Amino acid sequence: MFTNRADGGEQLAAALRERGVEADVVLAVPRGGLPVGRAVADALDLPLDVVVARKLGAPGNPELAVGAVGSNGEVWLNDDLLSRIGVTDDYLDDEVERQAAAASEKAARYRGDRPPLDLDGKTALVVDDGIATGATVLACVRTTYSAGAERVVVGAPVGPPDAVEMLRDEADEVVCVETPAYFGAVGRFYRTFGQVPDEEALTYLDRDTP
Repeated sequence: MFTNRADGGEQLAAALRERGVEADVVLAVPRGGLPVGRAVADALDLPLDVVVARKLGAPGNPELAVGAVGSNGEVWLNDDLLSRIGVTDDYLDDEVERQAAAASEKAARYRGDRPPLDLDGKTALVVDDGIATGATVLACVRTTYSAGAERVVVGAPVGPPDAVEMLRDEADEVVCVETPAYFGAVGRFYRTFGQVPDEEALTYLDRDTP
C-alpha cells in the first residue's frame, strides 16, 4: 500500500536502485504518472519529460481497450480481443486517427514551449502510477523506441503479473514494486488516489524548466 503517488515514486526509485537500473531520462505517462515520475527523477537525479498514449476504445464501449496509440502514431493492438468482438477496419482506422491526434495534442499541451528530450541512443525509464491492462504503457514503450531510445525500462509502483509479463516482451526491463495476484484497480493500492488536474500535472514538469 502506498500513501500517495509521490510515495509510490519514492518506493519505485528505491526498487530501481536495488535492481541496479541505470537510465538517462524519466518519461512519465500523464497525468497520474507525473507525480510518480517526478519523485523518481528527483531521487535518481534525472531529467523528466512525458510520453503520451491513448487507449483505443471498443465500439459502444470506449472503456474497453482494444489497443492503444502513441502521440507519434505508434500503435499496439489486442488482436485476440479485436477478432472476438468483430471490430471493423474502418472503425479501427478512425479510432486510431482520432486518438493519435488527441495524444499528440496532449503531449504538446504538457510540453508547451519545451522541446522533447533527446532520446537518441539513451536509456529511457517509462513511469506510470500503475499498470492495469498494460495497453497504454505498451504503446508508450513503442513510442519511446521509435523516438530513438536504445533501451526502455518500464517502472510502476504496482501492476498485475499478466500485464507485467506482457510488457517484458516489449521493454528491456520492467520493475514493479508490487505485483499482486488479485489486482482489481490501481487506486486500491493507494491511500490517496485522486485525479491529478492538468494544472498540478504541469508543475511537475515546470521544475525541469531551465
